[in-house]
Amino acid sequence: MKIKLLLVFCFGLMLTACGDERPDRLASNIKTAGVLIDNLGETLETNAIHNTTILREYAKILSSERPELKPLLQQLSRDAEKDGPLYQSLVKRLNTLKEQPAIIGDIEAQLYESETLIEASDPNLFNDLLSDSINVIADMSDGKLARVNAISKQTSLQANGAEDNGAGSQLIGNPQYGNWQTNSSGASFWQWYGMYAMFSALSPRPVYYDRWSSNRDYSYYSDYGRNRYTSPQQMKSQNDLETKTKKQFANKGGFKSPYAKSKSGASRMSSSSQRAQKSTSFSGKSSYSKSKSSSSFRNSSSTTSRGISRGK
Repeated sequence: MKIKLLLVFCFGLMLTACGDERPDRLASNIKTAGVLIDNLGETLETNAIHNTTILREYAKILSSERPELKPLLQQLSRDAEKDGPLYQSLVKRLNTLKEQPAIIGDIEAQLYESETLIEASDPNLFNDLLSDSINVIADMSDGKLARVNAISKQTSLQANGAEDNGAGSQLIGNPQYGNWQTNSSGASFWQWYGMYAMFSALSPRPVYYDRWSSNRDYSYYSDYGRNRYTSPQQMKSQNDLETKTKKQFANKGGFKSPYAKSKSGASRMSSSSQRAQKSTSFSGKSSYSKSKSSSSFRNSSSTTSRGISRGK
């Protein structure tokens, strides 16, 4: 009887040792992300993020000079607020992860999303993210207001061989402001949401996905923040559009992803963004799985080398 109990106990230990740790990691990450996102919200409410003040001031200054733009500028300034679209998108993603995790994918995708939310709630990263909205207003002021964390518009266009898509260019491709629609000819074009639709009247032409992909200029979102400030569903939509466009242009000289190469244009960036830049591709793998894969490779290499040594 004692032997049987001992065997059952040992078997239980083996199952625990071989068990999947990811559910526990996920639960822990969700709690951490919740705390950090709440803290970010409090930081926004107390104006402790530097670029929130600049964004509000820029919107106020340009509104007084160009009152016809006031509704659009007020909408852009909401990015500095807790109830604004940028912060609320993080809250929505966290709620989806907690309440409808299957929408995100399997346990690996959920774990990856939890880690991404933890990174996105960094106030330094969020501060840098606001530079896009600030620089949109700066460009609309015809140079009277200086860009932040970025070189001048003309220098950036020249450095990247980019096309000037007019006011709001830095926000094109960011799903918080609009999305890509397909017309009757099968071409994809950028459609602004609600109040942002005023950008259409300020732009020289409609923005088509294939042309924008080849000629886009620098933006913080596209070149630094896309992985962290895009939901899994939004990322899938972007990837599906890229795949579809590649097929459309397969016999027309090919198509290059808009994110195939990072654009130059950042003049100053937080250390948080600089670290994030080292991982700009959507891997979909959590740090847990990466560490496991790396560990397995090291163990395999180590075992092989010991085997060779024994064979000498």
